[in-house]
Amino acid sequence: MGCGSCSSGGGCGSTTANGIPAGCQNNGSCMTSGCNKLDVYDWLSDMDMPSNYKPFNIVEVRFKGSRKDFFINVDNLYLEMGEMVVVEPSTGGYDVGHVSLTGELVRLQLKKNNVTAESVTKKIYRKPNEVDVEKYNAAKDLEWETMHKARKLALDLGLSMKISDVDYQGDKTKATFYYTAEGRVDFRELIKKMAEAFRIRIEMRQIGMRQEASRLGGIGSCGRELCCSTWLTDFKTVSTSAARYQNLSLNTLKLAGQCGKLKCCLNYELDSYMDALKDIPNNIDRIETLRGIAYLQKTDIFKKMMWFSFPGAENWIAMPVQQVKELVEMNKQGIKPEAISSTIETDNVREEKNINYDYENVVGQDSLTRLDERNKRKKKRKSKNNNSRPENKGGQKNEKIEQNPQKQIVPKQTTVDSSNPTVANKDPKEGGNNNKPKKRFNRHRNKNRGNNNPKAE
Repeated sequence: MGCGSCSSGGGCGSTTANGIPAGCQNNGSCMTSGCNKLDVYDWLSDMDMPSNYKPFNIVEVRFKGSRKDFFINVDNLYLEMGEMVVVEPSTGGYDVGHVSLTGELVRLQLKKNNVTAESVTKKIYRKPNEVDVEKYNAAKDLEWETMHKARKLALDLGLSMKISDVDYQGDKTKATFYYTAEGRVDFRELIKKMAEAFRIRIEMRQIGMRQEASRLGGIGSCGRELCCSTWLTDFKTVSTSAARYQNLSLNTLKLAGQCGKLKCCLNYELDSYMDALKDIPNNIDRIETLRGIAYLQKTDIFKKMMWFSFPGAENWIAMPVQQVKELVEMNKQGIKPEAISSTIETDNVREEKNINYDYENVVGQDSLTRLDERNKRKKKRKSKNNNSRPENKGGQKNEKIEQNPQKQIVPKQTTVDSSNPTVANKDPKEGGNNNKPKKRFNRHRNKNRGNNNPKAE
């Protein structure tokens, strides 16, 4: 969306000499989906018509939001797409809109909307002058303030309704309030207060949640503008069966759009999935073999592949649908095959592989590295404490024990005087000799084991 691709020229928001608005502020004539909502590309505009060709006198005009209507060009004015025109409204006064389509494509639009050319009675008055444009811009500037005041009036009356948008008529004499509500709302008192506050004719129109989203617009979860606010005109019903056929998780938070209903895009690819599902059997969930029962794990309806696995096995066995049907027919006849194997390349079989990442210093890796180094220091400290013994305090060096699994380390026995047996059998808690080494050591004393320590003697 930018002015670089505008065919009308001029700066953003400017107007050319012939009255065609330029720029991308929702008022231009460029076909980049940023200026006009619900655009229809006129692919007949560059074609040369015959000399005796009579142009079609019905023009499609677009107003605020997604509202469009058909008008008769009684004066045969030369009109281009995006040009402002003054038209006849359904009530008194006049309205201002933008031309969205002219020529022979209007016939197709009439047929699409089930409208006959004879039923179109409203006319195009003229092209707007400076006074009409100023009054139109002043009316559009009042819409935001009017909507908030109307919401406050409805809140004071305690009405369970939400006013989502306000559309002023081009002559600034009438305003249409669009609201959403769960049921019927008695807003007669609200209309009286709004008429006193705004001094205009009031029209209340209830719309659905999808129509509200199409008028307000927004960005969807796909990162693009909402389909209902750019090109979608008819809203079809969407059910959860569309998500089931496409193997989507039934998570309402992911399947719902900004309107709170199921996304309209769930119906876009539904026909392709329905055609692909015709060749996939829906009553197969296991295959009996002599090795055991293989259960269905995954189905790719477009590749027509089915994955099976045995209980406790890590790998999945991929087989085409035709092979699966043959094995199921064998099971129905009471025949169990010896084993099932994949008839395709092993790349399509799910296997667990060790992945070597090329990057380093990801989030959290530095903290894990610090924890590993801390654990290593703790292990070294424990090993030093286990190798040190209390009898080596007198300056004797610790003997290194060779790690040989064949040799058994015999604990050092202390000599006990046989003439005094009570000393040997005395409980160590009562102050007797304890054969077990002490576990507590002072870190600073262990550093000076090589020196002659008078306390150790």
